[in-house]
Order: sequence, then C-alpha cells, then structure tokens
Amino acid sequence: MVLSAAALTALTMPTNAHAAGIACGGGVSTGRVAINGCISAERGSVGRLPTREISAYIKARNTGSRGVNITYEAFSRPDGGSWAKVGTGRSYVAPGQEVGPVEVGSTTRVCAPVRVEIRVHARADGAAWSGWSPAATKQCQS
Repeated sequence: MVLSAAALTALTMPTNAHAAGIACGGGVSTGRVAINGCISAERGSVGRLPTREISAYIKARNTGSRGVNITYEAFSRPDGGSWAKVGTGRSYVAPGQEVGPVEVGSTTRVCAPVRVEIRVHARADGAAWSGWSPAATKQCQS
C-alpha cells in the first residue's frame, strides 16, 4: 500500500488471519482525546473483476483523567472525486485508555489504478469536532 499523511503506522488485525494491513494517518485532537484515521484495502473479487474492500477505521487515545464519549465519522473519495460518508459511530474512551482501530465503515470498489483517500474526524462530548485525520492507499497495488 502507498500511504500518505504524517507519522503513518502499519498495524495488523490479530483477530482475523486473513485481515488486511491497516495504516494510520497523523493525529488530531478533540478535547483531551487524540484521534487517528486509518485505512485498509483487502483483496476480493466480483466474478472475474478484482475488487478492494476499502475500510476506514479510527483510533482514539484519552489523555485526560475522566472518561469521555466520542462521536466519529469517516468519509472516502477516489482519485480526488467527491467525499462520501462511509460510516459513523460512538465509543466510550476511559481515562488513559486507547481504543481501536475500530472500523467505522467500508466500501467495495472494482480495481482501478486510482488513489483512494479516507478522512476521519471525531467530537468528544462537550468539545468541538477535531480536524481531519487522513490516510490513503493505491487500492490495487500488490
């Protein structure tokens, strides 16, 4: 996978031996919760057409001394097109706890030599929406 954004980290999902690698973009924050947007592109097919299941994830770390509920959204766009929402969710993050990567949503795309970007943002209860945490992949590479 070719990835963008500052401080990318490749992770694997231990719960599924066939899970795709997950890479996370740079961090943003909302209140005392640090947020990272993450992406994976798992191989598949529809008949003879190769596909990729592009999934958006969020990682959240609470650096505060109180637990907090967060709301998050993920958007995707292929090759500079329009942003489309792929999912939303809510999580509770205990003090000092890190959660994720948690899947926010996914979309299946027929393989094409295009760059697919995701962006994730979050809002802690009582705080403003964070900035965007982006990640990207060349969906049909490797």
